[in-house]
Amino acid sequence: MIKERIPVKAVMIDLDGTLLDTAKDLSTAANLTLSELGHRALDPEIVKSFIGKGVANLLRQSLIASTGNEPEAFEQAMEIFERHYETVLSDESRPYPGVVEGLEAMKSAGYNLADITNKVERFTVPLLRDTGLYDYFEIVLSGDSLPRKKPDPLPLLHACNHFGMAPSEMLLIGDSVNDVQAARAAGCTVFCVPYGYNEGRDVRELDMDALVESLLEASKLIERI
Repeated sequence: MIKERIPVKAVMIDLDGTLLDTAKDLSTAANLTLSELGHRALDPEIVKSFIGKGVANLLRQSLIASTGNEPEAFEQAMEIFERHYETVLSDESRPYPGVVEGLEAMKSAGYNLADITNKVERFTVPLLRDTGLYDYFEIVLSGDSLPRKKPDPLPLLHACNHFGMAPSEMLLIGDSVNDVQAARAAGCTVFCVPYGYNEGRDVRELDMDALVESLLEASKLIERI
Protein backbone atom coordinates (compact mmCIF):
# COMPACT_ATOMS: atom_id res chain seq x y z
CA MET A 1 0.00 0.00 0.00
CA ILE A 2 1.41 3.40 -0.99
CA LYS A 3 1.73 5.69 2.03
CA GLU A 4 3.21 8.68 0.20
CA ARG A 5 2.61 10.01 -3.26
CA ILE A 6 5.10 8.79 -5.85
CA PRO A 7 6.94 11.64 -7.63
CA VAL A 8 6.80 11.35 -11.44
CA LYS A 9 6.90 13.68 -14.42
CA ALA A 10 5.02 11.67 -17.04
CA VAL A 11 2.42 8.92 -17.24
CA MET A 12 2.30 6.20 -19.89
CA ILE A 13 -1.01 4.34 -20.23
CA ASP A 14 -1.97 1.09 -21.93
CA LEU A 15 -5.00 1.05 -24.25
CA ASP A 16 -6.99 -2.22 -24.32
CA GLY A 17 -8.17 -3.13 -20.84
CA THR A 18 -6.84 0.05 -19.23
CA LEU A 19 -8.20 3.05 -21.11
CA LEU A 20 -10.86 1.31 -23.17
CA ASP A 21 -13.04 -1.76 -22.88
CA THR A 22 -12.56 -3.11 -26.41
CA ALA A 23 -13.40 -6.77 -25.76
CA LYS A 24 -16.83 -6.81 -27.39
CA ASP A 25 -15.64 -5.34 -30.69
CA LEU A 26 -12.57 -7.60 -30.77
CA SER A 27 -14.74 -10.64 -30.08
CA THR A 28 -17.20 -9.61 -32.78
CA ALA A 29 -14.40 -9.27 -35.34
CA ALA A 30 -12.89 -12.60 -34.33
CA ASN A 31 -16.20 -14.44 -34.60
CA LEU A 32 -17.05 -12.82 -37.93
CA THR A 33 -13.68 -14.04 -39.17
CA LEU A 34 -14.24 -17.56 -37.86
CA SER A 35 -17.68 -17.66 -39.46
CA GLU A 36 -16.35 -16.51 -42.82
CA LEU A 37 -13.72 -19.24 -42.68
CA GLY A 38 -16.37 -21.84 -41.84
CA HIS A 39 -15.32 -22.36 -38.23
CA ARG A 40 -17.43 -22.33 -35.07
CA ALA A 41 -17.83 -19.11 -33.12
CA LEU A 42 -16.35 -18.71 -29.64
CA ASP A 43 -17.80 -17.42 -26.41
CA PRO A 44 -16.77 -13.75 -26.18
CA GLU A 45 -15.22 -14.46 -22.76
CA ILE A 46 -12.83 -16.91 -24.41
CA VAL A 47 -11.77 -14.34 -27.00
CA LYS A 48 -11.40 -11.78 -24.21
CA SER A 49 -8.78 -13.99 -22.57
CA PHE A 50 -6.63 -13.69 -25.71
CA ILE A 51 -6.35 -9.88 -25.52
CA GLY A 52 -3.01 -8.42 -24.60
CA LYS A 53 -0.37 -9.37 -27.14
CA GLY A 54 -1.87 -7.72 -30.22
CA VAL A 55 -4.57 -8.74 -32.68
CA ALA A 56 -2.39 -11.26 -34.52
CA ASN A 57 -1.99 -13.28 -31.34
CA LEU A 58 -5.69 -12.88 -30.54
CA LEU A 59 -6.69 -14.24 -33.95
CA ARG A 60 -4.17 -17.09 -33.82
CA GLN A 61 -5.43 -18.19 -30.39
CA SER A 62 -9.05 -17.84 -31.54
CA LEU A 63 -8.41 -20.07 -34.56
CA ILE A 64 -6.71 -22.69 -32.39
CA ALA A 65 -9.54 -22.60 -29.85
CA SER A 66 -12.17 -22.91 -32.60
CA THR A 67 -10.54 -25.61 -34.71
CA GLY A 68 -8.18 -27.38 -32.32
CA ASN A 69 -5.37 -27.00 -34.84
CA GLU A 70 -2.56 -24.61 -35.63
CA PRO A 71 -4.02 -22.20 -38.23
CA GLU A 72 -3.19 -22.54 -41.90
CA ALA A 73 -3.18 -19.63 -44.36
CA PHE A 74 -2.87 -17.29 -41.37
CA GLU A 75 -2.10 -14.22 -43.48
CA GLN A 76 -5.40 -14.64 -45.32
CA ALA A 77 -7.25 -15.04 -42.02
CA MET A 78 -5.54 -11.92 -40.70
CA GLU A 79 -6.69 -9.91 -43.71
CA ILE A 80 -10.26 -11.06 -43.08
CA PHE A 81 -10.01 -10.18 -39.38
CA GLU A 82 -8.63 -6.70 -40.11
CA ARG A 83 -11.43 -6.04 -42.58
CA HIS A 84 -14.06 -6.99 -40.01
CA TYR A 85 -12.39 -5.20 -37.11
CA GLU A 86 -12.15 -2.01 -39.11
CA THR A 87 -15.94 -2.02 -39.54
CA VAL A 88 -16.75 -2.62 -35.85
CA LEU A 89 -13.70 -0.89 -34.34
CA SER A 90 -15.51 1.47 -31.99
CA ASP A 91 -19.09 0.20 -32.09
CA GLU A 92 -19.08 -0.79 -28.42
CA SER A 93 -15.62 0.22 -27.21
CA ARG A 94 -15.84 2.79 -24.43
CA PRO A 95 -13.58 4.35 -21.77
CA TYR A 96 -13.74 2.63 -18.41
CA PRO A 97 -15.19 4.56 -15.44
CA GLY A 98 -12.72 7.12 -14.12
CA VAL A 99 -10.63 7.22 -17.31
CA VAL A 100 -11.66 10.63 -18.59
CA GLU A 101 -11.67 12.08 -15.07
CA GLY A 102 -8.22 10.64 -14.44
CA LEU A 103 -6.82 11.97 -17.71
CA GLU A 104 -8.27 15.40 -16.97
CA ALA A 105 -6.71 15.37 -13.49
CA MET A 106 -3.29 14.34 -14.82
CA LYS A 107 -3.40 16.87 -17.62
CA SER A 108 -4.41 19.65 -15.22
CA ALA A 109 -1.55 18.69 -12.88
CA GLY A 110 0.95 19.09 -15.71
CA TYR A 111 1.96 15.50 -16.39
CA ASN A 112 3.14 14.56 -19.88
CA LEU A 113 0.92 11.73 -21.16
CA ALA A 114 1.72 8.89 -23.56
CA ASP A 115 -0.41 6.02 -24.82
CA ILE A 116 1.59 2.81 -25.31
CA THR A 117 -0.24 -0.15 -26.80
CA ASN A 118 0.44 -3.36 -28.70
CA LYS A 119 -2.49 -2.59 -31.02
CA VAL A 120 -1.28 -1.56 -34.49
CA GLU A 121 -1.47 2.10 -35.48
CA ARG A 122 -4.10 1.39 -38.15
CA PHE A 123 -6.57 0.70 -35.35
CA THR A 124 -5.07 2.63 -32.43
CA VAL A 125 -5.39 6.17 -33.75
CA PRO A 126 -8.97 5.88 -35.12
CA LEU A 127 -10.07 4.17 -31.91
CA LEU A 128 -8.59 6.89 -29.71
CA ARG A 129 -10.19 9.55 -31.92
CA ASP A 130 -13.59 7.84 -32.00
CA THR A 131 -13.67 7.59 -28.20
CA GLY A 132 -12.48 11.16 -27.62
CA LEU A 133 -9.17 10.26 -25.97
CA TYR A 134 -6.61 11.04 -28.68
CA ASP A 135 -5.96 14.68 -27.77
CA TYR A 136 -4.96 13.85 -24.20
CA PHE A 137 -1.72 12.26 -25.40
CA GLU A 138 1.46 13.97 -26.56
CA ILE A 139 2.74 10.73 -28.07
CA VAL A 140 1.00 7.51 -29.12
CA LEU A 141 3.16 4.40 -29.62
CA SER A 142 1.41 1.48 -31.28
CA GLY A 143 2.50 -2.11 -31.66
CA ASP A 144 4.08 -1.37 -35.04
CA SER A 145 5.56 2.04 -34.23
CA LEU A 146 8.91 0.54 -33.22
CA PRO A 147 10.85 -2.69 -33.95
CA ARG A 148 9.72 -4.22 -30.64
CA LYS A 149 6.62 -3.92 -28.46
CA LYS A 150 5.67 -4.68 -24.85
CA PRO A 151 6.80 -6.68 -22.89
CA ASP A 152 10.03 -5.36 -24.41
CA PRO A 153 10.97 -2.07 -22.68
CA LEU A 154 11.73 -0.30 -25.98
CA PRO A 155 8.40 1.62 -26.29
CA LEU A 156 8.70 2.87 -22.70
CA LEU A 157 12.32 3.93 -23.17
CA HIS A 158 11.36 5.63 -26.43
CA ALA A 159 8.72 7.64 -24.57
CA CYS A 160 11.31 8.54 -21.91
CA ASN A 161 13.62 9.84 -24.63
CA HIS A 162 10.76 11.72 -26.25
CA PHE A 163 9.98 13.54 -23.01
CA GLY A 164 13.65 13.90 -22.05
CA MET A 165 13.11 12.08 -18.76
CA ALA A 166 14.72 9.23 -16.88
CA PRO A 167 12.69 5.99 -16.60
CA SER A 168 12.52 6.50 -12.84
CA GLU A 169 10.53 9.68 -13.50
CA MET A 170 7.87 7.83 -15.50
CA LEU A 171 4.81 5.80 -14.48
CA LEU A 172 3.15 3.11 -16.59
CA ILE A 173 -0.48 2.22 -15.92
CA GLY A 174 -1.62 -1.08 -17.42
CA ASP A 175 -3.65 -4.21 -16.90
CA SER A 176 -1.37 -7.09 -17.79
CA VAL A 177 1.85 -8.99 -17.31
CA ASN A 178 3.14 -7.38 -20.52
CA ASP A 179 2.87 -3.96 -18.91
CA VAL A 180 4.57 -5.02 -15.68
CA GLN A 181 7.42 -6.80 -17.46
CA ALA A 182 8.02 -3.81 -19.74
CA ALA A 183 7.99 -1.36 -16.83
CA ARG A 184 10.33 -3.46 -14.70
CA ALA A 185 12.76 -3.90 -17.60
CA ALA A 186 12.70 -0.17 -18.32
CA GLY A 187 13.00 0.87 -14.67
CA CYS A 188 9.64 2.62 -14.44
CA THR A 189 7.02 2.62 -11.70
CA VAL A 190 3.98 0.53 -12.67
CA PHE A 191 0.36 0.61 -11.49
CA CYS A 192 -2.24 -1.93 -12.58
CA VAL A 193 -6.01 -1.73 -12.85
CA PRO A 194 -8.10 -4.79 -11.82
CA TYR A 195 -10.79 -4.51 -14.50
CA GLY A 196 -8.67 -5.31 -17.57
CA TYR A 197 -7.82 -8.50 -19.41
CA ASN A 198 -4.35 -9.87 -18.46
CA GLU A 199 -5.08 -12.93 -20.62
CA GLY A 200 -7.65 -14.15 -18.09
CA ARG A 201 -5.27 -14.20 -15.11
CA ASP A 202 -5.59 -12.34 -11.80
CA VAL A 203 -3.69 -9.05 -12.04
CA ARG A 204 -3.11 -9.12 -8.28
CA GLU A 205 -0.44 -11.76 -8.81
CA LEU A 206 1.77 -9.31 -10.71
CA ASP A 207 4.84 -7.46 -9.40
CA MET A 208 3.28 -3.99 -9.48
CA ASP A 209 3.80 -0.93 -7.29
CA ALA A 210 0.07 -0.35 -6.75
CA LEU A 211 -3.33 -1.73 -7.69
CA VAL A 212 -5.64 1.17 -8.56
CA GLU A 213 -9.38 0.93 -9.13
CA SER A 214 -9.32 3.65 -11.79
CA LEU A 215 -7.12 6.22 -13.52
CA LEU A 216 -8.67 8.82 -11.27
CA GLU A 217 -7.42 6.92 -8.22
CA ALA A 218 -4.00 6.64 -9.85
CA SER A 219 -3.86 10.41 -10.24
CA LYS A 220 -4.23 10.74 -6.47
CA LEU A 221 -1.24 8.49 -5.75
CA ILE A 222 1.32 10.52 -7.70
CA GLU A 223 2.72 14.04 -7.54
CA ARG A 224 4.42 16.13 -10.21
CA ILE A 225 8.18 16.40 -9.75
